[in-house]
Amino acid sequence: MAIQLKKRPEQDFSEAKETNGECVKPFSRAFLCLVLSIFSGAVLAQSPASKVSLENAHANAIVVESNPLNSNTNYQDSLTERGSYNFSDMGSWIWGAKTMNRQTCRFWRSFEIPAAAKVTRARLRITGDNEYILYLDGRELGRDAEWRHLYEYDITALLSSGRHILAVEDYNSFNEAGMILGLQVGLADGRVVSVKSDQSWVVGCDGVPGWENVRNWQKMSAPPPSWPPANIIAACGSGPWSVSPWFIEIVPPLYRNVIPFWQTGWFQITVLAVLVVLLVVTLWVVAQLALRTKEQQLLQRERARIARDIHDDLGMRVTQLVLQGEVAASELPPQSGLHSQLNQMCEDARGTLRAMDEILWAINPRRDNLREFTTYVCRYAQTFLKDSPIQCTLDVEPEMSTAAFNLPLRRNLLMAVKEALHNAAKHSHATELTLRIRCQRQALLVVVQDNGRGFDPALASSDRNGLTNMTQRMDELGGRCQITSQPSQGCSVELFMPLVNSRRHLLRLDLFRRPRNLTLKKSDQPPPPAPKQTQI
Repeated sequence: MAIQLKKRPEQDFSEAKETNGECVKPFSRAFLCLVLSIFSGAVLAQSPASKVSLENAHANAIVVESNPLNSNTNYQDSLTERGSYNFSDMGSWIWGAKTMNRQTCRFWRSFEIPAAAKVTRARLRITGDNEYILYLDGRELGRDAEWRHLYEYDITALLSSGRHILAVEDYNSFNEAGMILGLQVGLADGRVVSVKSDQSWVVGCDGVPGWENVRNWQKMSAPPPSWPPANIIAACGSGPWSVSPWFIEIVPPLYRNVIPFWQTGWFQITVLAVLVVLLVVTLWVVAQLALRTKEQQLLQRERARIARDIHDDLGMRVTQLVLQGEVAASELPPQSGLHSQLNQMCEDARGTLRAMDEILWAINPRRDNLREFTTYVCRYAQTFLKDSPIQCTLDVEPEMSTAAFNLPLRRNLLMAVKEALHNAAKHSHATELTLRIRCQRQALLVVVQDNGRGFDPALASSDRNGLTNMTQRMDELGGRCQITSQPSQGCSVELFMPLVNSRRHLLRLDLFRRPRNLTLKKSDQPPPPAPKQTQI
């Protein structure tokens, strides 16, 4: 809001105060007499008997000038229009019991706005000799240091029904001292609540015990009993302050402080509590991860130790038994029954060594990756079908990933592949079998496909535990087993396995996204056209 300041004639308003209350300011009084002599009828008829000298001090205020030569000077009630030179709403000049140089006085008063009443307009006008600070309900509204200025505040937005506290701190540098105030609150039902500076105010100043030690005095609910009523020094427009006003400073309207919710105490406490909970949870998770990591390290060491012990001790002993059996069998006639028994014992021992090699491969932590799994499965398939009429074809990615593939996953997938190879060798009567291993995104797909006689999965016997075991093994680890077959058209077993821990995999799929259906490319489908697919 721009300042609209009208210059008055060049005059000297420096009036030396005198301790005698009867003294008047000569120059100002002479000028007042001149004004009254010219406009004695009109001015005195419209203006009240009480007038105060005024001027501007707030940078964003509008200044209103009372010019006797201007017929548009506003003399309406201050509640009706701002900047009015009607001072009927003002109280008297008040102060403490004693007036001293360099003295501070604190004024306090409460007032009540009727319940359920709506405030439509509220005007407060104040000035102090020499400096004042104005408070409403503990909030500072303004301050200034020129007693010749009257300051008008619009506090409509700050008032509501209920009890309110007005407080003023005034400082006198020398000579006369006083504070004058007028408040008018207009209500929607036409009533007006008026507060003026009078003896209803209490004052704390020199001579009042402990007045300086009262904490939060600007918003205290009741004054200390030691604070006496204020003394009326002079009526408005009389005494040392009898000069007519020239300026009124209109301060821009004041509004309540709207605190954003993120700056409120409850929100900050809530955020702090959430952060503390997150910190505790984070520390707990970090501790659990550290514990799990330590457990995994210890488990890996123990697995490596067990693998070494089995290989170095048990494996050596079984191998020694095989050698001794072969030596003993060579010393016997080939036609003797004991010779054949020793040969059978040696063959069983070799089978035990092969089973032991599989166990060593499973528990050895150095084999916990995709490349080692692929190598072992391919070697096993070739060894298993070597003595059968089935020709084994391997279709494996040339650069298989070395991603981690922990023991539970690769062990169960290996058992499912062995079951599929066993079924093909025992029941399919096939001449060709293809073992296909593909790494698709975050999953491993193993396909065992033959060109045998096939079967109808819908008519498969429920007593065939091999198919049920394959399905259960894959389901337990978050994978799936799909068998595609038709009579005389071969059989295809697809084993799909996610490359993460089963629990983490299922949780991730359930909470964040749907599982992706991974299928074979067209080039990877079996040669027979459009076979019937059955989910087992």
